[in-house]
Amino acid sequence: METILILDFGGQYNQLIARRVRECHVYCEVKPCTTPASQLRAMNPIGIIFTGGPNSVYLEDSPHVDPSIFTWGVPILGICYGCQLLAHNLGGQVTAAQDDSAREYGKTETFYDTASPLFRGLPEEGVSWMSHGDYMAKVPEGFTLTARSAACPNVAIADEKRGFYGVQFHPEVDHTQHGTDMIRNFLYEVCHARGDWTMGDYKNTAVTQIREKVGSGRVLLALSGGVDSSVAAALLAEAVGSQLTCVFVDHGLMRLNEGDEVEEAFSKWALNFVRVDAESRFLLKLAGVDEPEQKRRIIGEEFIRVFEEEARRIGTVDFLAQGTIYPDVIESGAGDAAVIKSHHNVGGLPDYVDFKEILEPLRMLFKDEVRQLGRELGLPEYLVSRQPFPGPGLAIRIVGDITKDKADMLRQADFIFREEMARSGEAQRLSQYFAVLTNTRSVGVMGDGRTYDYTLALRAVTTSDFMTADWARIPYDLLDKVSGRIVNEVQGINRIVYDITSKPPATIEWE
Repeated sequence: METILILDFGGQYNQLIARRVRECHVYCEVKPCTTPASQLRAMNPIGIIFTGGPNSVYLEDSPHVDPSIFTWGVPILGICYGCQLLAHNLGGQVTAAQDDSAREYGKTETFYDTASPLFRGLPEEGVSWMSHGDYMAKVPEGFTLTARSAACPNVAIADEKRGFYGVQFHPEVDHTQHGTDMIRNFLYEVCHARGDWTMGDYKNTAVTQIREKVGSGRVLLALSGGVDSSVAAALLAEAVGSQLTCVFVDHGLMRLNEGDEVEEAFSKWALNFVRVDAESRFLLKLAGVDEPEQKRRIIGEEFIRVFEEEARRIGTVDFLAQGTIYPDVIESGAGDAAVIKSHHNVGGLPDYVDFKEILEPLRMLFKDEVRQLGRELGLPEYLVSRQPFPGPGLAIRIVGDITKDKADMLRQADFIFREEMARSGEAQRLSQYFAVLTNTRSVGVMGDGRTYDYTLALRAVTTSDFMTADWARIPYDLLDKVSGRIVNEVQGINRIVYDITSKPPATIEWE
């Protein structure tokens, strides 16, 4: 499988680059820029992309790359910081912009040389998304200028002979017109990719790899009933059949009736399905805990302990399987990357796990790729299209400490919200929507009496990859109906607010 190597220099859009590459049917992996050159070369990439980053390349403590990479004969695309790194390493000069006119941020009218392979077939003018305060005062020998703006004559540079290209803007973001086309041109016009990344091929390869790794061993899958673990279950079932046992841990923090729905859905499959009622032990462990990361760590460890107990009941189990996907890994921190939030199945795992190995067959897939794989495996659309539900469940949708009363309150409110979204037809255009029980209490009036109850937040987003998301514009009349029902039907809630923050700067979940 041909691979594009993406070297991460700490930019905010780095995972979006990976999404764009895979949308073009080319496989890629994101690696920290500190990864040894020998490991990177062993990946045998057909092309390399240097990402953006917040640093200045001319400072000693800024991230750099092993210079041998420029001798591999592999095409390179540098984006923003990556462009300046390319220039800095190959004899150019990068300095801080001397005046405000040389600094560019946001949407910028840009002019392209469409004779360049990177811009071939595209309009000569368009809007690009700039975010740089440094300036290429000198372009390296052998490079030509292939794009400009009113403030900057060297928006893009190219050395076609060596296949080195650099752009000062961000083609991976939606704000850059034809940005994905530019990335596609790099992949197909410069790297000569075949475009062999499809979910059908991935399924066949993954099944073979799982069979080789598991052999005659037994696998226990942590099944939540969500999209990721359901697809993992189908993939593992195809690979190892009766060697798989799916354990659904009902930790008492599921949505209304969800435990019964999961059991009903998987009762129709030829799977070894086990449901564990663990509500009391999880709530006991979480009692008095209000810090989000601690909640995730407690839940992550308790999940493992439950699975270990079930494994001992079953007999010898060699592998623990999880529905971990790429955004989970990214947000939990990898290499030098910042931890946005530890996912219970990644950063929340305990130091010791009583299994031979952990299997994560979806670890390198984004959410939409997981859904497509589910379709390839023949899963019903209602499971494949189901909106995400976090493994820690309502524990991270209850801000502050967790009690059964709070969980029951949130369960009812969330059900009303989801029910009204489905009835109205709005659910079909939303990627995810849910309720959050905040830790804020406020004065209200119900009937003739004073109340001092909780504030509930409603959250709904639209997104293609869950790495970025926009808040959903739900009709006011519908929000009014939801608010009225919750306040009247759920005791303990007297105020409803709607979250109108996108990702970034917020995350989709509150904790």
